Amino acid sequence: MLYAILCYADEAAVAAWTPEEDAACMARLAVVHEGLAQAGQLGPVARLLPTTVATTLRRGREELVLDGPFAETKEQLLGFYIVECETLEAALDAARALAKANPAPGCYEVRPIGLYHPDLRAQ
Repeated sequence: MLYAILCYADEAAVAAWTPEEDAACMARLAVVHEGLAQAGQLGPVARLLPTTVATTLRRGREELVLDGPFAETKEQLLGFYIVECETLEAALDAARALAKANPAPGCYEVRPIGLYHPDLRAQ
């Protein structure tokens, strides 16, 4: 089963890290990435740019395009992982390892993926 691990944190807190703090966090995460890759579980990983450069397409009676994410939350989606795990518990273990490597307060949402299209550009 494929799972998305969605990484939510306070964007302002992460943006306030020094380059050294950010590099240290990324180095700790790289250790987790390597373990997941060696286990054959790691798929695409993305670190998203700040929400200040986001654009939202809101659907309703009329389509509305807005600058910014306009999320109703104190935490923002900062990135995601796609992992292949036999069970939800294994996916939660991957999320626990990522959370342990990242000092930013926040959460990791683990959600099964119902449909996945691999990179079609290579075809």
